[in-house]
Amino acid sequence: MKKYISIIIALVLAAFGLLTLFLSTSLIFDLFDVRADQGNYVLFVVWANFFSSIIYLIAAFGFLAKKYWTTLLLGLTSFYLFATFIRFLIYVSSGGIHETKTMSALVFRIAVTLIFTILAYYLISKKKKNEN
Repeated sequence: MKKYISIIIALVLAAFGLLTLFLSTSLIFDLFDVRADQGNYVLFVVWANFFSSIIYLIAAFGFLAKKYWTTLLLGLTSFYLFATFIRFLIYVSSGGIHETKTMSALVFRIAVTLIFTILAYYLISKKKKNEN
């Protein structure tokens, strides 16, 4: 059963990464005319989502291969998203135009990334430490 947990997590992470990649590239490159529907999006947040999506896909491989660096990669991504959140707060306090859903979406993404980081730590990193 434990073997399948990592596979399930990797599949969920890959699906989350692919969805994020699709949504962010659609907005960046205006695929399917999504910009008109999105309102006042914040481009640096969209780019942060784009970079995170690529890291999610790499981390999904890390889960499958049980690579030690998966935890570090996801942890750095959490930090990067948190830094993006701080930058977003500064942008908003400076009068930047935005959608209110951007803040909750960013908080959600940080929380999900932290959950995946914790799972990677307990399922890969901590296990490898105990084996040595």
